[in-house]
Order: sequence, then structure tokens, then C-alpha cells
Amino acid sequence: MAPISDFLAVMHERGFVHQVSEPDALDAALRAGRVTAYVGYDATAASLHVGSLISIMMLRWFQKTGNRPIVLMGGGTTRIGDPSGRDESRQLLDDAAIAGNIDGIRRIFERFLTFGDGPGDALMANNADWLLNLNYIDLLRDVGRHFSVNRMLTFDSVRQRLDREQPLSFLEFNYMILQAYDYVELYRRYGCTLQMGGSDQWGNIVNGIDLGRRMADAQLFALTCPLLTTSSGAKMGKTATGAIWLNSQMLSAYDYWQYWRNTEDADVERFLKLFTELPLDEIAHLAALGGSEINEAKKVLANEATAMAHGRDAAVAAASTAQKTFEEGVIAEDLPRFALDLDAGVGLLTANVEVGFAASNSEARRAVQSGAVRINDVAIRDPKLTLDRSHLGDDGVIKLSMGKKRHALIEPA
Repeated sequence: MAPISDFLAVMHERGFVHQVSEPDALDAALRAGRVTAYVGYDATAASLHVGSLISIMMLRWFQKTGNRPIVLMGGGTTRIGDPSGRDESRQLLDDAAIAGNIDGIRRIFERFLTFGDGPGDALMANNADWLLNLNYIDLLRDVGRHFSVNRMLTFDSVRQRLDREQPLSFLEFNYMILQAYDYVELYRRYGCTLQMGGSDQWGNIVNGIDLGRRMADAQLFALTCPLLTTSSGAKMGKTATGAIWLNSQMLSAYDYWQYWRNTEDADVERFLKLFTELPLDEIAHLAALGGSEINEAKKVLANEATAMAHGRDAAVAAASTAQKTFEEGVIAEDLPRFALDLDAGVGLLTANVEVGFAASNSEARRAVQSGAVRINDVAIRDPKLTLDRSHLGDDGVIKLSMGKKRHALIEPA
């Protein structure tokens, strides 16, 4: 049966749904009144990246359809590490680093959600508030007794590590117990009855549903989204030069805009549905553009996605910079700027690494030798070249380019 509730209808129409537990019962609950749902994020960095954006958009649509979203920060679980989808143990962070990361992540969510004290306003919770006060013996007695180790060993996140004979610490093995307990606590504290997340979290979420039934006689639900890859198989959120962060201090709005502008043709319609709020009929029109006109759809995707993450002004500025750089052939002042020591001289390979065009000198060398690197729009094939003040243009900067779409300005430090 097609969903009737506004939220589930949007989720299905725009391609967010991978799995849903008891879809008819969840649909009925959403039609009956306001529902509270959460997504959990561990605070392993000061920003989330594009790989988390699909679940952020789920929370945004959840609020826009009249419900209450909770962003759960893993101030407690970040101390342990989630083994899901990982081949090795995560580096553990101290309390100060975790707190700083949570502050940075909250600033991102303030772009996507409306926080406040109203019944539909978003809430940011921190599982450190209850996990750090747990008594271990009580946890074993009240929570641990509900878990079957045999069943836990069947979860993909655990089995894959064991099959590869890769270390899985006792700390990480307990992660799924703590995540399940988070769900119970959020139900008790805020009446939260829906947990959402990536498809790799299905087993953990179902654990929470089962624990909620056993400990609180609660009917809880799960909804997972697909783990996205591009049409070429690349993982969302990362490129050869690093993560596509949502924090402008870690990745400029211009570089963020360029990430979406460079979307593969086959992904344009799907990404417009997932990462913008454009009406579906408008998306269908854009997706139908053929040949070079598909680039106009990519610009719309870049504009809308950047406006959501960084604000409309930043999106307009990024689009203007791109037009001046690519279409008008002039140096745009809004291109990313990097201050390097031109008095001492900077090797061309080092410069490409410093501005993020290459992950290593060897990668930069290959690009130079292939003719992909340009200085002030002139192709350079000498990997031993040193940049200095003699390369400065009349405007006092060096324009460094790799390929047709990656540009940066270098100025004296």
C-alpha cells in the first residue's frame, strides 16, 4: 500500500527509503499526530561530510512535514567507536576534542533544522548525558541480558571484520548495545519512536526496537536510507583530494559548489531529488535536458545544495566565481586563496598539494607531466619548477589550475 502520511510519501517519492520496519503501523502513527524521530552522529570530526547529508535531509523533511527531529550527538559512544563499515578500530578522542567537534557539528545543523522549545522544534541531545553515568553491573543486568551474542555475530558490521581476521575490540563490540540503549533513553525522555540512519545501521536500529519492547513495552520503528555511491561507484562524501565537508571553515563554499557542479550526468536527477527541495516536476524537466544542456541542471543542483549548506548569498557568489573563471576566462576574486612563501620559493608539486589539487607529490607530478597543470593559464610540464614572486600577475596573485574546473589563487605569505 502506498504511504498516506506526508513524510513517508516524500521519502518514497524522492528515493530516501531502503528499509522500513512495520511500514503500515509507522504510516498510521505519522497520520495520527506528531512523531519524534532521531538520527545519531558520532563526533569524530568538527564537521560532517556529504556522506551524512542524506540523513540530514531526512531530518529536514521530517520537520517540514510537521514532526519533531532529534539530532543525537554521540558524546559517549564517540569514546568507543562504531565498527559499522570499518576495517579497523577508530582512534579514540579526548573529552575536549569531542566537545569541540559537537560545537562544530551543531553549527551545520542550524542551517538545516529549526531548533527551539516548540513542540515541532528540533532538539540536539548528547548520549553522554546518560551513558557516562551508567553503572557497569547495572548495564549488564538490565540491558546486556537482552542481547544474544550469537545474533550479534551475524551482523554485517561484525561478521565482515571477523571474516577478514581484522581486530574487533571488546569496546566496539559493546557499541551496538549502547546504541540500542540510546533508543530506549530517547523514548523515555522525549517519546521518540522512530530511528533513522544509513542501511548499514539496520541491525543496530532493530536491536534498539527489540530492547525498547523488552524494557519499556514500547512500539518503536526503523527507517533506513541507502548508502549512496555515484554512478561510477565512488563513495559519496570523499574525493581524491579529501572529504567534502559541510563546514565552510574546512571546505569553502566555492569548492562545495564545484563538487555538485561536477556531478556525473547519470546522477543528476537522483541528487536533485535527494539533496534539494525543488518540486518533482521541475526536477523531471531538468533531468530531461540532453547533451550539454545537462550542465544547466548541474548548476541548479550546485546552487540549491550550496544555498542549503552555506546560505543563498554564498551559493550566488560561488556560481558567479565559476562563471567568471570558466566562461569569461578572467580571474575571479572569490577563488580560494592560499598564502605561500614565494620569497623562499615553493615547488610546483608542493603548491598543488597545498591547495588540495593532489593528495601527494607523486600524484601532482603525474598531473604536471600530463599537461593538466597551468600557471596563469599557461600549461606547465616541468615538475621541478619553483613558484616565486616572478610568477605574480598584475593583480598580485598566481592563478594555479589543474584541469578545466580546479583553480586557486596563490599570494605571498
